[in-house]
Amino acid sequence: MRAPPRAAELVADFANTLDIHAGTDTLSTPEALAEWLRTHDLPTAGTPDAALHEAAVALRAGIRAHLGTHVGDPPDPAATAAADDALTRFPVHITAHGTPVPAPGLTGTDSGITELALAWSTLTTTGDAARLKRCAEHTCHEVFWDTSKNRSKRWCSMQGCGNRAKARTYAARRAAEPG
Repeated sequence: MRAPPRAAELVADFANTLDIHAGTDTLSTPEALAEWLRTHDLPTAGTPDAALHEAAVALRAGIRAHLGTHVGDPPDPAATAAADDALTRFPVHITAHGTPVPAPGLTGTDSGITELALAWSTLTTTGDAARLKRCAEHTCHEVFWDTSKNRSKRWCSMQGCGNRAKARTYAARRAAEPG
């Protein structure tokens, strides 16, 4: 199966800055957001203000909500609405060649978040967003790239999360059996 495009890797890394299982948030402060952008080679200039940090966190929540945990799960409308509102802060310019880029005049950090928004938009436009999923394991919810042919992968790792889920199902079935 093909490797994930750079946009998918970027969006998955961004979505995974929230670790539900460990209860940690890599983007907990504006300074942490700036550091994350730098480590992912995205533009940043100094420390983002509180409003930009809030917009980035809302964008992440909207992406995570859109990815859901099961096929057919409707995304949380409040999270997707907040992400849509956040996106209005990150204008895009279309070049003469038809390539979307962050609009001229954006500060470094605004430009970095706009590149994330463009990565997400590219994935949804091309249909590749369907290969980005959140793990169905209730203690995980990590975003991963589905490499299965029919896009049916449910867990980020069959050895970890998938094995735990299947063991629970097996144990429940055994417990329900008479005798």
